[in-house]
Amino acid sequence: MDIVEIIDKYGFATVAAAAMGWFIYFIYTFITTEIKVKLSEANTVLIGLIDRIRMLDNDLIRLRSKLNTVLEIQENEKRQQNNKHRKSDRILKKSKD
Repeated sequence: MDIVEIIDKYGFATVAAAAMGWFIYFIYTFITTEIKVKLSEANTVLIGLIDRIRMLDNDLIRLRSKLNTVLEIQENEKRQQNNKHRKSDRILKKSKD
């Protein structure tokens, strides 16, 4: 049968409704068999990536705190050395006088 004969025999509305039903069935089966599987795989990968980002963030926080500690220690050592030099300069000035 030709599409024109089918439309002539059953009417356009009936043929259009049947075509729409087939299209809806096709889309439903495609989504449930292929798209849902891919979405669940992508969801698993996404959860893994989020966990890795959290771990990296925690590592960055630890490294930043360690770096700040090292910088503070270096500043304190410089201050102590400057204070020692000032004291030694004062002592030398007093001894010269």
